[in-house]
Amino acid sequence: MEDITVQELKSRIDKGEKLTIIDVRQQFEFDEYNIGAQLVPLDTLPEAMLEMSSLKNKEIIVHCKSGGRSATAKAYLTQNGFTKVRNLLGGMLEWKIEFEQH
Repeated sequence: MEDITVQELKSRIDKGEKLTIIDVRQQFEFDEYNIGAQLVPLDTLPEAMLEMSSLKNKEIIVHCKSGGRSATAKAYLTQNGFTKVRNLLGGMLEWKIEFEQH
């Protein structure tokens, strides 16, 4: 599935859409700055997938600091039968540039 831009995600959050957003960064990164996503660090994703089985055919947006770890998470989830996984392009770095410095 096509990845998502920070602008599209922010617009959907602002509209009050109920989204499944998963942050695959580490706890300390999440504690420092987050957008309200569910924290599932990349190294815990294999175990977390069992709990996420009900989401296999639902849209899941994954993000990290810059997009690298979340691209890995997207690939992993897709290989394991998740059909609508989208990576947040640019991650939290892009989010901060776009929305925090105006």
